[in-house]
Amino acid sequence: MPGEQGVWVLIFGDMLLFTMLFGAYLNSRSHNRALFAESQLALNRTLGVANTLVLLCSSMLIVLAVRAMRSTQFRHLAARLTLAGALVGSCFVIVKVIEYRTKVAAGITPNTNEFFLYYFALTGLHLVHVIVGLIVLLVLWRFARRTETTRTQVAVFEGGGCFWHMVDLLWLIIFPLVFLVH
Repeated sequence: MPGEQGVWVLIFGDMLLFTMLFGAYLNSRSHNRALFAESQLALNRTLGVANTLVLLCSSMLIVLAVRAMRSTQFRHLAARLTLAGALVGSCFVIVKVIEYRTKVAAGITPNTNEFFLYYFALTGLHLVHVIVGLIVLLVLWRFARRTETTRTQVAVFEGGGCFWHMVDLLWLIIFPLVFLVH
């Protein structure tokens, strides 16, 4: 398993937290199908798709960065790929801020109804994870800029990459669950 053991404890803990939130969301939706279906129509699926593509592209760049970090031949590309992954990933934040501004301007807040409480809670908690992940990527970028790295530093780099992929995976569940599935 790549990375440090502590990172996997964090990743599985986060996944457990989100699993419980998904379960609560699905339970609430099962009791209020009409409200959830009607409220879901107010979401901008195009922005959701854009954010999905942003995170998938960013994750691909981080996969390449981890491979470059492990390689002697392509090691020099690790910093560029990591920075590119962070820059692409930061587009998620921009799109989400636009999405939130649009909702609030239309009078839609967590107090609007139960669906939007879950919408803002799930996507907001995920957004916090994206921001933390971007900070992690910037730390990894600093590691990748070093000419010499230890095995431990490479393991930390791999663990940071795994955290970023978890953030991506969570969105791949949140997007269809909240935006698409009735």
